[in-house]
Parts: sequence; structure tokens; C-alpha cells
Amino acid sequence: MVAFIAIVLIAGAALYLSRGGWETTQMAESRVVLYGSGSTFIYPLLDTWAKKFSEKYPNIRIEYNPTGSGTGQTQFMQKVVDFAASDPPLPTSRWEEARRDPRGVIQMPVTLGAVVVIYNIPGLEGRLRLDGETLALIYLGEIEYWDDPRIKALNPDLNLPHEKIIAVHRSDSSGTTHVFTLFLYKASNGKWPKTLVEKAIEWPVDKTGRGLGGKGNQGVAELVQRTPYSIGYVEYSYALLAKLPWALIKNAYGNFIDATAETMMEAARNAFPKLPPDLRDDFNEAWDAVVYAPGANSYPITSFSFLIFYEVYPKEKVDAIRKFIEFVNKEGQSILVEGYIPIPENIREYNLRALNLIREG
Repeated sequence: MVAFIAIVLIAGAALYLSRGGWETTQMAESRVVLYGSGSTFIYPLLDTWAKKFSEKYPNIRIEYNPTGSGTGQTQFMQKVVDFAASDPPLPTSRWEEARRDPRGVIQMPVTLGAVVVIYNIPGLEGRLRLDGETLALIYLGEIEYWDDPRIKALNPDLNLPHEKIIAVHRSDSSGTTHVFTLFLYKASNGKWPKTLVEKAIEWPVDKTGRGLGGKGNQGVAELVQRTPYSIGYVEYSYALLAKLPWALIKNAYGNFIDATAETMMEAARNAFPKLPPDLRDDFNEAWDAVVYAPGANSYPITSFSFLIFYEVYPKEKVDAIRKFIEFVNKEGQSILVEGYIPIPENIREYNLRALNLIREG
């Protein structure tokens, strides 16, 4: 009998050690994985959030794939992920489809970004100033040289060269392009057509032979870096990495504004009244409002980036989703990653309403 008990104890100990202990086994069994997909812009910030979140909640892991905003939205609609990240919100047609689905949809702006206009003008001393109309004419191919009178009028103190402008743009589908073309449409006094406001367009400047396409923000930044007399648009964080100068941009108030944390947050505060009353509503008006927002100190090419959730989750994921939303809007907003700007306090409180909307089903 003693021998039998000994054999049982030894076998049990061996099983315990081989599986890392009963406690580890139970933890593994209770581990929840939340899968996300979407925006490449938000990835460095979201990756940092995911790591810090899992440190706080070791039984919850965030797996995020930076596929691009469009793919993230598609995978969300196909229900192959638990959440999506997107620079623009769902288009109205997709939002309407998601609202009709039993799982529902919740969208929230979780960080601020900006599109900045970078340039490479060898020997230029001083900071370039540009407005929406001039930028539109450059990308339409109508302004050909850096010393064009319309650019000189904005920069009377700069010695601009008589060199052709090479206009660099994204070659892929991009939320950055969507934001930039929306700004051109709103700020160009009718010069930029609404038909050219989208994630991917046919750039008129390409027909002149003075347009270049780069894949991703990094591709645009690299092209501008190695192409003298070029201009391009990239997310703020990529401009910081590339160490290229960017222009002061004329805002809706008429001031030339630098892209800073303060000027982006000012744009968000001025756009706050346009946020819908319910997180389950269409966010396109709010997203539109933050681009070329009112206010004397608002940076005019500011944009929200969104996280998109379902209203209804399986029992095993409801609590994890609620914890993630709470973390993003509380501790997450104090986690500083270069190039990303926290949302103002009133928007954080607005987003936390989602905790009462998420339910089991």
C-alpha cells in the first residue's frame, strides 16, 4: 500500500513539474487573447499599450496586426478580429451595416495625430510657410517652381530657388492621404475637388512628370530625404524620425501654425462639440471637424485615430474588453510614445461611456 501511494505521489509530482505547476496550468486555461487589426500609424503606440496592459493583467494578451486602416475595417466587418484600429472612422455605409448586425459597433477616438508637410530645399534658411490653396495647386501640378509668386507671397523673407518642385505622395491606400486630401478640399478655396478626397487617388501632378509615389509614411519620408527640391506629407511621428523640416500651415483662423502637442489638442478641443451623443453613432462628422478645425491655435491637419469595438462579446471576452477600454482611456493616455498626442480629458470621459454599453451575448 505504501509503495502504491509513493508511486501515485511521484507520478503526480512529475505531471506537476512537466506542466509548470497546477497554478500555471490553470492560468494558461483562463488566459484571454484579444485580436486586433488595422492602422499602421497607431501600431507603435498600441504595441506599447498592449505590453503595459498585459503587465497589469497577466491573464489578458493583446495581439495586434498592423494591416492598414482599410484592412482592419474589413476584418472587423468580417468578425475575424475582436477590435480594429483605423485612422478614419468607419465610412457611413459600413457603419450602417455594422449597426444592423446583432454584434453592433462602438467607435472612439483614442489618440491624436497630425499630417505634416515635409520638404527638402537645399540651402534654405528659415521656416517655410504654406496654405491649403498653394498646396492644392502644387499637387494639382499648376505650381511648378519653388519661387512661384504664390509661394513667395507666403514667404517674403525666404530666398526660394528657381527649381522645379517634386511632389511626393503615397502610392498605397492610406488614412494619411485621406486626411491630407480632406484638408486640401476644405482649405483650398475650391481648388481641390471633393472627388479627390480618399485613401488612394490618381494624383494630377503625376501627369506633369513631377510626382513621385512612396509606399507608406516611411517611403514618402525616404523619397523626400533623397530628392532635392521635393515636398511630401507624412504623419507627424515619421517626420520626427526622418529629422526633416516641416512647414508652418495656415489654419482656418488665418494663422500659420506649427504641429505641436498643444496645437493638436487645441484642434481636438474645438472639434469636441461635433462628437456624436452616442458612441454607437456615425463619427464621420466629428472626424471631418477636427481637420481644419476652428480656433486661433488649432493645427489644421490634425486627425483622430479610432479604436472600433463590438457592443456584444462572448462571455469569456466581455470583461477583458472593458478592462482594455478603461486602460486605454486612463493609464494609456499617460504613456508617452514620441509622435503621439493624448486626447483631451473631456474626450477620455466621453469614451468611458463604452463601459456601460459593452455586454455579453
